[in-house]
Amino acid sequence: MTAPLLDIENLRVTFPTSTGPVDVVRGLSFALGRERLGIVGESGSGKSMTGRAILRLVRPPGRVTADRLHFDGIDLLAQSPRRMRLIRGARISMVMQDPKFSLNPVMTIGAQIAEAVLTHERVSRVDLHSRVVAMLEAVRIDDPDRVAALYPHEVSGGMGQRVMIAMMLIPQPDVLIADEPTSALDGSVQAQVLDIINEQITSKGMGLILISHDLNMVASYCERILVMYRGEVVEECRADALADARHPYTRGLLAAMPHIDETRDELPVLDRRAWTTP
Repeated sequence: MTAPLLDIENLRVTFPTSTGPVDVVRGLSFALGRERLGIVGESGSGKSMTGRAILRLVRPPGRVTADRLHFDGIDLLAQSPRRMRLIRGARISMVMQDPKFSLNPVMTIGAQIAEAVLTHERVSRVDLHSRVVAMLEAVRIDDPDRVAALYPHEVSGGMGQRVMIAMMLIPQPDVLIADEPTSALDGSVQAQVLDIINEQITSKGMGLILISHDLNMVASYCERILVMYRGEVVEECRADALADARHPYTRGLLAAMPHIDETRDELPVLDRRAWTTP
């Protein structure tokens, strides 16, 4: 059996508060191979914090602990900040939620994508330009030479998200963490961006963690799904079996989703009293 790319056991992310420490991720365990894994749940369920913890991006006073947090046999918790910088981006990349806040407003798009390469490799100026242009073409951006010379404020939200994907994929990582990659986009552009991610993941044989609150979208693009609530995984299932989920929280999320042919006068409300953990 092939060893997983990510092997996580009892991951916890803790922050101090005036009433004592609070775990925003509580005892999370899963393994990821070269597959597409979706993590879903409401805002505040710990989805994004899980991705940041994997990359060691949780800053003090936050604290990350785990019985095991391994990537390709490497103990991530044992790595120095310098060693983590060599892994982060080159081998594990993360697409953040909104390009307006992730792209540098005073650097051209081409320079920012090039920086993702130069951080980890030494390449000639000619080869670097060719790789940047090829990567922009791979994420379906027309006239990549022109776009490479633009600044982030000169492109649309959808194009900005494609630029972010290009920046994260150009180092050719083994794992891509996509945190709500389509949350700021309209429906038609969402589908295009997800198709691009899926195309790149499939062609390069990477592992994907797709973080979202959209159950239908995750079920369409992933093979497995983890459902998180209050920092814990309450259910794990195959994406094609999501409709048969058993946990009351997952059932409640599914029931609360409106449909285009909706006939109910009111959408149901989640009743957490009977099954929430303290």
